[in-house]
Order: sequence, then structure tokens, then C-alpha cells
Amino acid sequence: MAAPVELTSLARAGGCAAKYSAARLEELVGGLVTADTADLLVGLDPADDAAVYRLDDDTALVFTVDFFPPVVDDPHTFGRIAATNALNDVFAMGGTPLLALSVTAFPEELPTEMLGEILAGAAETTRTAGAILAGGHTIRDDEPKYGLAVVGTVHPDGVWRKSDARPGDGVYLTKPLGTGLVLQAAREARAPDGALEAATEAMVELNREAAKALRPFEPHAVTDVTGFGLLGHAHEVAVRSEVRLELDAGAVPALPGALEVAEQGIRTGGDRRNREFAGPYVESTAAPALEALAYDPQTAGGLLFTLPAERRVVLEAAFVAAGLRVWAIGRVTTGSGVSLDGA
Repeated sequence: MAAPVELTSLARAGGCAAKYSAARLEELVGGLVTADTADLLVGLDPADDAAVYRLDDDTALVFTVDFFPPVVDDPHTFGRIAATNALNDVFAMGGTPLLALSVTAFPEELPTEMLGEILAGAAETTRTAGAILAGGHTIRDDEPKYGLAVVGTVHPDGVWRKSDARPGDGVYLTKPLGTGLVLQAAREARAPDGALEAATEAMVELNREAAKALRPFEPHAVTDVTGFGLLGHAHEVAVRSEVRLELDAGAVPALPGALEVAEQGIRTGGDRRNREFAGPYVESTAAPALEALAYDPQTAGGLLFTLPAERRVVLEAAFVAAGLRVWAIGRVTTGSGVSLDGA
């Protein structure tokens, strides 16, 4: 009997670490022009986690697409992670997923049962998100890739953007960081015991319940932390909101084993690209391992959001009541750029 194929062995980079460089992406889309219509509430100017188009006074559609190479070898789990990552973009806009289509590239040489497991995992997660996986498209490719195109709904007055942070806000995060570091360590067979399992558990967790708990607080700025890392996404919030984000390195939560891996010098290619993108705008006095955690590309990361700092106690109580965690990691001030203050 042939040995099972390890999906990650077919990928040059896994998960959101495979994303195009943020700096190159900005250059690429900078020259694109979208239709001049008041009903396009969120498009490319400025870009956000998804596009939003208003249908009427009560309903807008949220559109997003996300796919990437395998981050784990188990095909069912890979399908769950890829679906979670795509669906989370809708939650990051304040929306509710409605319908999803698979985006699939898969080698013909691999057993079709493996692809079936990927699709089954994605369908399971899509149902959990309250949406329907209704079809999709497949092509042949030597490197497997999977993800979803998702349509959701949101009230036009309830769209969450990453461009509305205000001085006096606190900065909050709903998941620990370190998926890129742990996944890279696993590829090198250097991951601490239990680290990959903890990272996997985080990556299959939808941001649905966190968004539900957050909604009554009417947050000012919201995004989800994915391939550009905490500092890359914080930089986007700072630039588009014309404010400064001051982050406390010691308050940033880490997945089990992530800091240990960072201290060993393990890094992903996404770390370098994120430093090239956000580094010129970041002032850091943090230890190297904490800085690496903040630049680490995340797959299916948590929500990063801002709201008035005086609401912190009530916010934390609401998350505890919902069985969730939220971490206060900094503040919004006047000025520009991002700081990562050492612990």
C-alpha cells in the first residue's frame, strides 16, 4: 500500500503566509478604478476585508474570496481552516455569511477521496457559520489550493471598516498569535509538543461568536488579523484612520509554543514581506521574539478592533459571559504610524 500523501509537502508556502506581498498588492490595485456609484459602500478606495454593495436601505451584500495552499496534512482539517479563513472576512465587516462557492486547484495524481475530504471539511464549517456551500470551480494544479468565494449580508449602517479608529480608543484582539511560526516549525519538525494542535484549534475557530459579542458595542474600526500579521493590519488601520496605534508587546497573546519557536530564530517568508510592508511605519522596542510574533502572518486569525477605552470592563465582561476571550493590547492616539512597546 502506498504511503499517504502529506499535503504540506506539495506546498511551497502554506496558509496566509503564501499571500502576495502587501506592498506589491497596494501597487497592483492602486491603479485600478472602480465604478463611481454611491451604492458601492466598500471597494478599492480604500480597500478593506471585503467589498460591500448596497441593495436598498436595509440590505447590503458583502463579497469576499480567499484561498491558499495546505497548512496541515489532514485534508478534512485543511478544508475547515480554509473555509474559516474566508468566512471570517464577512464577520470582520459586521456581516452574516449567506452563500459560499469553492475555489479549488488540485493535482490529478492525488486520490479524489482527499479532495472529497477537503470539501467535506469546508461544508461542515460553512454550515456552522450559518451559510450554504452551493458549488464552485476546480482546475488542475501541481500545488493544491483551496478556499471560498463568499457572499453575505449586512445592514448598510452596520458595516465595520478598518478606517474609523479614533484617539481615545482601546485596541483589542480576540485570538492569540503565532500560527505562522508554529506551522513553519512543524514543517521543520521543530514544533514543541502540542503546539501544532493548539494552532489548529485556533485556525478552525470561526470569528462568528466574537463578532456577535462585539456587535452591541458598535466598534469604531474592525479587521481580522491574517497574512499581513498584527503589525501589518495595525498599520492599515492607522493609515486609513489617520491615527497612531500604540501596542503593548507584553499584552499581545501568543499561542502555546509560538514564542519558544520565535526565540529559536524560526521565521516564515511572510515575516520578511510584512516587515518590508509595515516596518518603515513601526517603532519597536520589543524583544526580537515578541516582534516576530507581531509580524507573523496569521491564518484564520482573530478580530482586531478599536472602541472607546472606557468600555473595556463592560466589553471584557460581555466576552466572558459568551465564553470568549478578548485581550486589550494597546490604544489609539493622535499622530501616525504604529509603536510596539517592549515588555
